[in-house]
This record gives sequence, structure tokens and C-alpha cells, in this order.
Amino acid sequence: MSNLFFASAMLPDGWAEDVLVTTDQRGRIVSATPNAACPADAERFAGAAVAGIANLHSHAHQRAIAGMGECSGEGSDSFWSWREVMYRALDRMDPEDFEAVAAQLYVEALKAGFTAIAEFHYLHHDRDGSAYADPAEMSHRAVAAARTAGLPITLLPVLYNASGFGGTPPTAGQRRFIHDGAGFDRLTTTLRRAYGGSDDVRLGIAPHSLRAVPDGLLAETVAANPQGPIHIHIAEQRKEVEDCLAHRNRRPVEHLLDTQPVDGRWCLIHATHMTAAEAAAVAASGAVAGLCPTTEANLGDGFFAAESYMARGGRWGIGSDSHISVSPVEELRWLEYGARLTSGRRTVLAGGSRRSTARRLVEDAQAGGAQATGFESGRIAAGLRADLVVLDTDHPLLAARKGDALLDGWTFAGNTPLVRDVLIAGRAVVRDRRHPREEEIADRFKKTLGRLLG
Repeated sequence: MSNLFFASAMLPDGWAEDVLVTTDQRGRIVSATPNAACPADAERFAGAAVAGIANLHSHAHQRAIAGMGECSGEGSDSFWSWREVMYRALDRMDPEDFEAVAAQLYVEALKAGFTAIAEFHYLHHDRDGSAYADPAEMSHRAVAAARTAGLPITLLPVLYNASGFGGTPPTAGQRRFIHDGAGFDRLTTTLRRAYGGSDDVRLGIAPHSLRAVPDGLLAETVAANPQGPIHIHIAEQRKEVEDCLAHRNRRPVEHLLDTQPVDGRWCLIHATHMTAAEAAAVAASGAVAGLCPTTEANLGDGFFAAESYMARGGRWGIGSDSHISVSPVEELRWLEYGARLTSGRRTVLAGGSRRSTARRLVEDAQAGGAQATGFESGRIAAGLRADLVVLDTDHPLLAARKGDALLDGWTFAGNTPLVRDVLIAGRAVVRDRRHPREEEIADRFKKTLGRLLG
């Protein structure tokens, strides 16, 4: 047993002072006791502890090009023109490069307050599109990077088979992503053998999108993987909706719900362009909507209709996707600000009168992230992982705040990092704002970008 002592903590039934959290050898919470005396053997934390938030959508390799797609082209720019820039920039990335980029991202994610990450991983093959000797080479690198950082990872190998609806052949820029059904089965089998019993790794699958995975192959793949999370991009851009209507006479979310057994295992990434009926059906299914507001804004995708979806009891979580920002609070802030900008009101997502907006956002994101990643976390409660974030209550932006006001300050008071400590399975991996390997990892990252982009 290990003892952790916090000056204050957000427990399932509210905020408490002098909280003693006892964990077992696996980093699971045995008890969380408020108003406790601090044992002599306890590790003490001066700030306010909250359960961490899982980042439910990551393309780690895109951290290498964050901020590089902001020069205007000759015509109107969109997701589709940005995608071509991304394909070209990643053409030179080898396994060592990818691991260096991912490790840097994962340290940044921890220091920002993310305590798990779902890696929607589609950079599978060598530069010419040929398979590596080990088909899981790049997936192993993602796990290695996560373990170097100390960040739990949900590995979601991506099935990418076509470039568009109707089974359009892949483009040259997609050659590193492509699998047929047999190749994808080899990949997932390899990963299950390597990581099936790991505490720090969860395994799922990620059919990339309805446009990239034909219906028959999608059904076969889902049936062949009866356990673990299933994540899929869907209804991200208006063009995707238009193309789906043209090919299938149904909208993407409508088509998915009609043809697949969507339930609590599923995470529908973006789901930006849904009708009210589709949103109600997703909410009723128990699936999680995976929202990435900073990336959706960066790509001009549109605002998710959060107010109506949440009013229906819809589950959701947040991800940093292309990593033009790596911050849970910026994702939450943009979700609320999107609702304000489209409604003309404030505190739109608070969920009722006299409620903290950030409390509602944080709690929903904790629960949705835990469900979508498969890690038993999201609350400071017995039986769950001790994946915790400690806010710096000595910081001027949190001065004189207690309880929910701390969450409102963390989320809305500015862009200064307010996370002091981060614990994974009860062990501090960030202490006093510092990760023990951050200089080494950052140096490797900078040298890698020098080779890739120089």
C-alpha cells in the first residue's frame, strides 16, 4: 500500500479537505478519506487534486507539423488542402523519428493534465508503402514513446483501405496507411500478443472512416474484434456528408447507426455535422462523441452542437487530434465558447442554474475519456486507477479560489499552465511542473525535426 495526501481533492460527492488516498501495488485506489491526518509515510501534495482527463484522439506524428499549414494556398484552403500538406511533410518519417515525436507529445500531454491518450495510429508502413519486417513496427514505437513518458496509451491501429466512398483506390500520399483485411488482422494479432495483458496499454481498433473502409470490410473487422474500443472519424466535414449522401443516399452517422452495432464501445470522432435525429440516436446508443475543438477550428470544420447533444444525455470526451494545441482546458474552453458564439449566451454548457461551467465540462470529459480509452479512471474513488492531476493553488490565477472555482479558474482564467503535479497509477510522473526526462526527450525531438524539416 502507498499513501498520498492532498490539501484538497474533488471526490465523487464533492470537494473535500485533507484527503488521504491509499493505493495498492497496481496503482488502484483502495480508499479516499477526507478530513484525514497525514501519515508519516505519505507523499504530500500541496495543491488541489482532480482525476485526470484522457485525451481520446491523437495522431502523434502530426505534432511534427503543428503550425506549418498556416500559409495560404493559391485557392480556397480547407481540410482537404491541409491534408495534402500533411502527407508531404510526413513522407520522410522513419520509426526512430516517429518515436521521438510521439515521446515529446506525450510529455507535453502529461504536463498539461492529460493522464491517458488514445493513439489513432495510421502511419504503419515504410516510405515506399511496403510493410516493415514486423507489421507492428510503428505501433511498437508508439507504445515505447508512451512508456518513456509514463503515459498510459490506448493503441488504436487504423484500418485504411480506400481513398473515398465506393472503394476509390488509395492515393500515393496514403501508401503508408493502407491495409486489406488480412493485413489488418495480422497487425491486430501481433499487438494482442505483445500487449494483451499490460496495465499501461489498452487495445482497440480504428476503422478510419466510412469513406476509407467499405461497408463489407467494416462489418468483417468489427465482428473479428469483439472486445476493446472502436473509434471512427465521422461527419467531420460537410464534403464528407455530401459524398456519403451521393454514394449511399444516407448521411454518415445515419448510415453507421443503421449498419453497425454502435454501443458504448464506440467513439465517434468529431461527429460535427449531425442532424437532431442523428444526435439523439448517438446519445441513446451509449457511444462517446470524440470532440477536438481546437483541431476542428484550425481546419475550418465547424462547431459541434454541444448544447442539444448534452441535453439529451450524450456522452463525450476531448482529444487534441492534430496537436496544434495540447491542452485539456483549451479543448474544454473552445467547446463552451463555440456554444456561446452560436447561441449568443454565456455559461451555455453548465447544465443548469447556479452551476460551475468548468465542473460540468471536466466531469463529463473525465467520464467520456475513461469510457473511450478503456482505462478504469476518471474519478477519485475506490477500485479506479490513481491517475490524478494536482492544480497549483499557489499560482496567482488560482489565488483565493476553492472548490469549483478552481476548475473555473483552470479552464477560463488564462493560458498559463496551472498543473503542478501529475500522478499515473499513484506515481508522480510530473512533480513541481517538471518531467524527469523532458530535456532529453525535447533534445531528441528537436534533432528529429531538424532532419525532417531542415
